[in-house]
Amino acid sequence: MHQRDTTEPARILVINPNSSQAVTAAIDAALDPLRLAGGPAIAVTDLPDGPASIASQQDADSVVMPLARRIAADGADAFVIACFSDPGLHTAREVARGRPVMGIAEWGILRSLTLGERFGIVALSEGSVRRQRRMVRQMGLGERYAGSRPVEARADETAGEAIRDRLIAAARMLIARDGADVIVLGCAGMAPHQSAIEDAVGCAVVEPCQQAVAAALGAVLLETASFGRTRRCTTTS
Repeated sequence: MHQRDTTEPARILVINPNSSQAVTAAIDAALDPLRLAGGPAIAVTDLPDGPASIASQQDADSVVMPLARRIAADGADAFVIACFSDPGLHTAREVARGRPVMGIAEWGILRSLTLGERFGIVALSEGSVRRQRRMVRQMGLGERYAGSRPVEARADETAGEAIRDRLIAAARMLIARDGADVIVLGCAGMAPHQSAIEDAVGCAVVEPCQQAVAAALGAVLLETASFGRTRRCTTTS
């Protein structure tokens, strides 16, 4: 179990597992509303050796151990894996030694359940759709899942304005054809478009990086407030 150093300010580390600086900058800007005066610092970084876009399962698998090493070596109080594939989430939780590790897909989907009956995901590519279907099935949420619609783009293309119309079109299709009443953005780089898509389609649009960091923020604040209590649970077999 990691022991928090109370002499240092609390810090949340958000890791973009690809090497796109545009995606990292989009994530960083989206998190500004969560940077509270006197609250935990929120730092955003990428993996310089990661792929430019996590488009396939092989891409996602390739960053698992680099992510684990980055988390194990860092003294942050909580971590967010800012890729909608949630690569290495369970491995990261093992090496974090009790510190919270949030995946943006997991928290984006969980937030969507509070906003509507059926969520749909704007996906990067058809390969992303397959991974999202598998993730939703593993989470046991198939009855609440309207589907995913791909825009066939790379992660490093999603932050620019040129893709916005495609994102809006995918969201509209999820609503009109698939029956979604809440939309989840399926890539961290899509963060700058959240408000525009929401205005265009007229229903809630979840930006998952914000949701995962909000969850990490709550966990760190609660940990700080209750520091010194015994919270370790025991199991019996």
